[in-house]
Amino acid sequence: MSTLTAFRLNEPESYSLIILGTINAIFKVIRQMRFLRSYGIAAILVLGVAIWLSTGLLVRGGLGPVDGEMTVAAALEADGGPLTDAVAASGIGLEVHHAHGALDPSLSIAERNALLEEENGPTRSVRTVQFDVQSMPLEVTLRGHTAARASVDAVAQTSDIISSLDVEEGALVEIGDLICSLDNGTRQASINQASASVAQAEAALVQAQSNYRTNQSLRERGLSSPNSADQFSAALRAAEANLEAATVGLSNRQDELSNTEVRATVAGIIQRPMAEAGDFLPMGGSCARIVQLDPMVFVGAVPQSHIQLARVGLPAEIRMITGAEATGNVSYISVSADQATRSFDVEIEFANPNGAVLDGLTAEAKISLGNVPAHLLPQSVMTLDQNGVLGVRAVEDSIVAFYPIEILSNTRAGIWVAGLPFSINVITVGQEYVTAGQRVDATDVPAAGEAAQTEMEADREMIETADAEAEMDHTND
Repeated sequence: MSTLTAFRLNEPESYSLIILGTINAIFKVIRQMRFLRSYGIAAILVLGVAIWLSTGLLVRGGLGPVDGEMTVAAALEADGGPLTDAVAASGIGLEVHHAHGALDPSLSIAERNALLEEENGPTRSVRTVQFDVQSMPLEVTLRGHTAARASVDAVAQTSDIISSLDVEEGALVEIGDLICSLDNGTRQASINQASASVAQAEAALVQAQSNYRTNQSLRERGLSSPNSADQFSAALRAAEANLEAATVGLSNRQDELSNTEVRATVAGIIQRPMAEAGDFLPMGGSCARIVQLDPMVFVGAVPQSHIQLARVGLPAEIRMITGAEATGNVSYISVSADQATRSFDVEIEFANPNGAVLDGLTAEAKISLGNVPAHLLPQSVMTLDQNGVLGVRAVEDSIVAFYPIEILSNTRAGIWVAGLPFSINVITVGQEYVTAGQRVDATDVPAAGEAAQTEMEADREMIETADAEAEMDHTND
């Protein structure tokens, strides 16, 4: 009984030992498998890297680009061997090769330049001029006409028959000069009558003053009643009023007589229409027209795109179609645009002391709006790039560069352009034979020397053109 019980008690423990032993054995096997797998993978990776390296190139410093490069297989097997044969058979190995020509890294700079000249031809020579930014006057050009500052009719302030015309057509008159005279009629007789009325009023006033003083003396002595003073005082005031009325009447008649002489109210030139002697001239009728030529005004129109730049007082230069020139200032700017043209009327007043500028001449005015930075270049330096963009070619460190430009103004001295650096060496001779990025041999010439050279070239071209025309005429003959 006891034996059986002991067996039963030890049976589970035996099972446990067996199970633990089995698990331990399994873990040992697994550890051995992991060890073998890790080293196997590492060996495979090392082998792969070795094979990959054997297909590459080995560069040894200090021996130059030719002697310093060889394949890894050649470095391991100088006389060849299995590795060299295997790499060659695989077709994946790199070969030692070098660029030829100007790109060969073993060449010196001088040798490269020599090869470039052989490939691209000799370096072209160009002539450059340094142009610096300048202050360009910003101007707006207006087209219009001249106009008289005033055109005034010499009108009569009374009516009668013209007795004489005292000026001729085209005569220069000043303020107050006599233009024409009207018949006096009965105006002188009216003046004489008014003068008599004034004399009569003066005598009445003297009598009234004497009576007033006599009455005052009698009242002071008690010989006249006090209320008698009112009567003599009223008579004195009436006499004074009568004298004043007579004086005004005389003055009116004198003015009426003076109005028979029509005089100039402005200085200018006598123009048509003109009245004739013997014509009846009503009140407000004109004897002649006076055109004021000094000062004169230029009348033009500013487009709405520039109206924000216009200001009263801006200086302007005016050139007439006759060649006459004048300077003035903007005196008037309209605040309403023309309904048809959407432009604003502008007037420029200028002096015309001798009357050289006539009324109604076609003219052109340049209004100065200030200054902007720009470059002044000769027209001959402009060129087009391969895309048809207008610009100039310049030289920077012996390399050609192309700069697009924007033309601001075209003058006799050259063209004002924008879009260039502050200082630039523009190619003036040879720009049509080079392209951007090309190396050139640039010779810098002073601006004055360039101008003289340009003039000489223009003269030479003119002579060659004349010779060609002469030869053509000879051939035709």
